[in-house]
Amino acid sequence: MGVLSIVATPIGNMEDITLRALRVLKEADAIYAEDTRVIAKLLAKYEIQTSVHRLDAATEIKKAGEIIERLERGEKVAFVSDAGTPGISDPGARLVSLIRANGGITIEAIPGASAITTALSIAGIDDPAFTFLGFLPHKKGRQTMLKEIAASVHPVVVYESPHRILKLLAELAAHNIPKVYIGRELTKMYEEMLVGEPLEIAKQLEAKGGVRGEFVVIASH
Repeated sequence: MGVLSIVATPIGNMEDITLRALRVLKEADAIYAEDTRVIAKLLAKYEIQTSVHRLDAATEIKKAGEIIERLERGEKVAFVSDAGTPGISDPGARLVSLIRANGGITIEAIPGASAITTALSIAGIDDPAFTFLGFLPHKKGRQTMLKEIAASVHPVVVYESPHRILKLLAELAAHNIPKVYIGRELTKMYEEMLVGEPLEIAKQLEAKGGVRGEFVVIASH
């Protein structure tokens, strides 16, 4: 039987890749990626020529059978998402579940960058516990999760896109969240951590003349 490697990749800065991850990607018989164009940049930088195949959220279940066949032939297969650790608000969890259910196949973790821990490490929140909710639903269930955030005694971490960050900050203010930490463009040139009341942070973002970048939002009491 072969080995399926779940490989974490940089969330922004390409230097945030481990030596082990580079070796695994180089030695793999095939790499499956959420977006082949994204991983191609990383592979080109490190002169890795392993063949790459697309496997995104829409094709995760369909491609699982193909990957199982490779693994049963004894091949080494690596899976990467666009950035960070696969399976954490990214494709990968269903793939791993299906392969694990198949039995007899080794699945290994190749750890590395994660936006959650990156943001928490520079937030300075003195609390050993936190809740991670990923991306909030756009409609159904959103208000329920916002109430859960408001009721939590520990910090709550969510991801948000530039298109909805201002809406989220307004919603957090409406639910009386007193303080938020916003990690933006983490590991990149314009990395910043904004800390303050939700509406105050919203004003700061609007003053920048446009909201860009992916966000990690930590709501805290």
